[in-house]
Amino acid sequence: MAVLSFQSPTNFSATSIPGSSRRRFDSTAGISSSFTGDGPISSMILRFPPNFVRQLSIKARRNCSNIGVAQIVAAKWSNNPSSGLPSAAAAASSVSAAASAPAAAAPPVVALNGVDEEVVAAEGAREIGLKKDSKPSFLSSDGSLTVHAGERLGRGIVTDAITTPVVNTSAYFFNKTADLIDFKEKRSVSFEYGRYGNPTTIVLEEKISALEGAESTLVMASGMCASTVMLLALVPAGGHIVTTTDCYRKTRIFMENFLPKMGITVTVIDPADIAGLEAAVNKYQVSLFFTESPTNPFLRCVDIELVSEICHKRGTLVCIDGTFATPLNQKALAFGADLVVHSLTKYIGGHNDVLGGCICGPLKVVSEIRNLHHVLGGTLNPNAAYLMIRGMKTMHLRVQQQNSTASRMAEILEAHPKVSHVYYPGLASHPEHHIAKRQMTGFGGVVSFEIDGDIERTIKFVDSLKIPYIAPSFGGCESIVDQPAIMSYWDLTQEERLKYGIKDNLVRFSFGIEDFEDVKADVLQALEAI
Repeated sequence: MAVLSFQSPTNFSATSIPGSSRRRFDSTAGISSSFTGDGPISSMILRFPPNFVRQLSIKARRNCSNIGVAQIVAAKWSNNPSSGLPSAAAAASSVSAAASAPAAAAPPVVALNGVDEEVVAAEGAREIGLKKDSKPSFLSSDGSLTVHAGERLGRGIVTDAITTPVVNTSAYFFNKTADLIDFKEKRSVSFEYGRYGNPTTIVLEEKISALEGAESTLVMASGMCASTVMLLALVPAGGHIVTTTDCYRKTRIFMENFLPKMGITVTVIDPADIAGLEAAVNKYQVSLFFTESPTNPFLRCVDIELVSEICHKRGTLVCIDGTFATPLNQKALAFGADLVVHSLTKYIGGHNDVLGGCICGPLKVVSEIRNLHHVLGGTLNPNAAYLMIRGMKTMHLRVQQQNSTASRMAEILEAHPKVSHVYYPGLASHPEHHIAKRQMTGFGGVVSFEIDGDIERTIKFVDSLKIPYIAPSFGGCESIVDQPAIMSYWDLTQEERLKYGIKDNLVRFSFGIEDFEDVKADVLQALEAI
């Protein structure tokens, strides 16, 4: 069998590999060719087996530094296309004739119809992104996983580049109809259409799976896309779900306004209402318990282990939106949850420059969601996937800084006379502090608090800040601040906002990676200004 390994894009020959029947090209032969500039070899014809062009293309892209030359080499080499491919004997004769030129040593004859099909099959599998072990044994910490998982031991893109390339394509081709039929009848694995998968996107999915300890991950165009598709896929028409009072408003709107159109009913409980959860799963055929932990904006924490135990007794799935926690601070799957949802836009992307969402969990359940996703769309663009991969490489450094700054600022704010209340799971005063300590290794970079005053005084505080941007979202490098009453609930009356606990003096502060002393000074001067 023959294995092709180009050492030079312009000068090559075939040599035997010691201890093996394989042969390889090297740069020791002085064969005159059009590649070297010494003139064409009109009589040099090599016989290629079926599918050799693709086989050589796979290997050349791995081993040839000049991709353009690799593509040229992978083309048909023939001085007489109309006559078809010559025999191995003709090829040998041609090579011998070429070798009779002065100062040119005769290279060994290579019959190229013995290419190792197993090797090529393995290379092809890598090229199309078959799932590998995304959590190598030598990567023991989350910090290392964010950098290397899904990439260090190979990925579904054949390249020698350190960084994962962006594969910008809307569709993938098949060489012949037989290949397409093999794919359709599941005898081979391949990409087909951009909505169904992309090599760059798969690297991101494997990296997140490794970090969450998940069997499978599905990424989508946004966090809301992930949440809504998950709900539609797992809750049947006429079904029932349980959720919590404190949550992202758009999630609540989808549950309250859209799911009822499918006959799906919702029970809403306080995050700490274990009795209410037990009553709901006993009264209804509950398909799913879906909650954030910590929640938005009051950072309430659900006892993931306890609610999972209660739900699983009744056959109810548990999905935790862990966006505020991040996979670094909380491993919801390890505590018994079936699924984890993240808005990748926040801490995972981490740079306020890209939208995305994901669902992590068992392969069987995630595959069910993936099937509906393929119908509905909401595909993450490969360029966005690349930005997510790049953002994750610094995630552990960013989150460490954000955890530290938020924790210290929460204590400062709680002690300040112009702040009436602070919501942060790292504080002993938080109602679920004992739960947070048990299931979180860090408490996140967001602190919510209430200014001692009305909406005008709170606006003055926000406008006096110099470092944070007034904007929605959180988890990025830059600090962000907003008043939920204005940013998210301004279309409601004050009385309606209070039903959700949203007071006019509530502030949500997402701490970035700026220097702690600078942020501290800015917050204190803004408080002094009021």
